[in-house]
Amino acid sequence: MSIRETILAQIEEVAKSQNRKLTALHDGVVLMETGLDSLCFAILVARLEDELGFDPFSTSEDASYPVTLGDFIKFYEDAA
Repeated sequence: MSIRETILAQIEEVAKSQNRKLTALHDGVVLMETGLDSLCFAILVARLEDELGFDPFSTSEDASYPVTLGDFIKFYEDAA
C-alpha cells in the first residue's frame, strides 16, 4: 500500500472510530475542513507512525505545517 493509500485509509478509520462525517477527500481540501477535529488528527498521526514507522512532525526542521490534504500527503511522502 502506498503512503497516500495508507493515509486515506487511516483518515477513514479515524473518522469512523470517532463518529465524524468526512467531506469529499481530495488534494485541495483544507485539513480542518475534512470533518476531523484536533483529537482526530492526533490519533491519525499516531496511527500513521505505527503504520509507516516514522513521524515527520517530530523530525521536521520546517516551521510550516501542511494546510491541505495534498500538502499532508506530500509531507509524509517527502519524509519517507
